[in-house]
Amino acid sequence: MDSGNGWDESAEAWIADMGETGDFSRRYVLDAPMLDRIRGRGFQNALDVGCGEGRFSRMMSELGVTTTGIDPTARLIETARTRHPQGDYLEAQAEALPFPDASFDLVVSYLTLIDIDDSDTAIAEMARVLRPGGTLLIANLNSFSTAGSWQGDGDSARGYLIDNYLEPRAEWVSWRGILIRNWHRPLGAYMQPLLAQGLRLAHFDEPAAQGGEPARITRYNRAPYHHIMEWTKP
Repeated sequence: MDSGNGWDESAEAWIADMGETGDFSRRYVLDAPMLDRIRGRGFQNALDVGCGEGRFSRMMSELGVTTTGIDPTARLIETARTRHPQGDYLEAQAEALPFPDASFDLVVSYLTLIDIDDSDTAIAEMARVLRPGGTLLIANLNSFSTAGSWQGDGDSARGYLIDNYLEPRAEWVSWRGILIRNWHRPLGAYMQPLLAQGLRLAHFDEPAAQGGEPARITRYNRAPYHHIMEWTKP
């Protein structure tokens, strides 16, 4: 059934765009600091919420973490299973995770909260399946970024204009054959439900780009559009 958010129609273009190395944001901004928060910390099993075609699930598995990936898009789950036959991939919704309480010592949401209509319920579900003492690791778009746009083109852009920041809204975004619906929410709309679950913020970062084309690094670092948060469950 069509979810209405564009993912079913965009799945093939997404798979082609990600490949094995990911896009600019993943390859040059987020992958390294995300893996640094996982590597060598003794995590036994992880849940990758919104795993897509399974790229980051495979990266966690290579670190020795037994990983389960869930995603609501059937074509993406099919690809994840094909590329990682020994993995565990399920077609499921973040708002209704099909696992008992306290099932995982690591839950990862890697650029998925912006795709979820009911992010409050999804956050509650992630906290529910996390074991006491476990870690919820989130990479997300900066809220100032989803509320704004560049003024001007390329190196001549005058700056980044933010408007209607406090108004949550779903907007269609398109690039390289992908057309999906993303959510803008103010940062508080993510922080408040995380705090309401009794989680504690242990780490926050807005990593700079560490590779890629120089012009793209400069543009990204002028108005970085990603952050990483690590929350712990007491």
